Amino acid sequence: MTSENAAAPATAPPGAAGAENLSWKSAGDQSEAAARPIKVPTVFTGIRTLIQYSDLLYTLSLFRLHVRYKQSFLGWVWAVVQPLALMGIYTFIFSHVTTVATGGAPYPVFVFSALLPWIFFSSSITNSILGLVTYPNLLTKVYFPREIIPLSYLAAGLTDFLIASLILAGLMIHYGVALTWNLLYAIPILLLIAGFASAIALFFSAVHVRFRDVGLAMPFVMQIWMFAAPVVYSAQSVPVRLRRIYLLDPVAGLIENFRRAVIYGTAPDPAALAISAAITIVALALGYAYFKSSEAVMADLV
Repeated sequence: MTSENAAAPATAPPGAAGAENLSWKSAGDQSEAAARPIKVPTVFTGIRTLIQYSDLLYTLSLFRLHVRYKQSFLGWVWAVVQPLALMGIYTFIFSHVTTVATGGAPYPVFVFSALLPWIFFSSSITNSILGLVTYPNLLTKVYFPREIIPLSYLAAGLTDFLIASLILAGLMIHYGVALTWNLLYAIPILLLIAGFASAIALFFSAVHVRFRDVGLAMPFVMQIWMFAAPVVYSAQSVPVRLRRIYLLDPVAGLIENFRRAVIYGTAPDPAALAISAAITIVALALGYAYFKSSEAVMADLV
């Protein structure tokens, strides 16, 4: 053997070096993937992202209103038809068939002042939980915070509420109901109603993506819930021994306090308002957290 051949390095089989490098890279990638933390969206990061997309929320809310009254002869009048019709029915029943203690307030004003926040609450939830499955293309083709879809229905419902409030103002003037500065309490109360409606809407819209029974059952649940809330009657009609449990329903406390501030001109009941506010905040945090945890698989399930 010549010295030249002895000095020649041994040659590895073809592809052995590539296989070794590939196995080394695969092992490195696996260790890197194992070390990489899994990012789970939190409530705070979700809120920051939602604020960045606030213009989209505004646009979709306008779209909801446009679609709702598109090719409608009465147009925006439909925003007051439902509360006016229900007011007429309940006024006839509870003024001629039976009686309800109203604390001296005319029954049309009494019931209409509760129908406004209730219809805003119930219609917002009923419509918003259907949004994710109604527009599946939005989920599968473009990224944005998915909670914008159900929240846009609440924004549209708030517009209907403001329009119908003009009718309430007219009724109060007609029946001589005096306005006081306590009317301003209606603003934070309405925000709490919107917050609790958002909590219910976010939670059940995420559940509805998996189980479509939710959309079918919700209108029925809202009909029952209406008579469990002080809409056609006063919370004072509830027996005292049951009133503490009764006011654990945030909607009951909020609607009753809304009525107190608007037509009676008195400050809200602090205890009932505090209970409703606490439950609303907890429910909103939990509902939003569940919605964000389900967001990643919505496009696959819808």
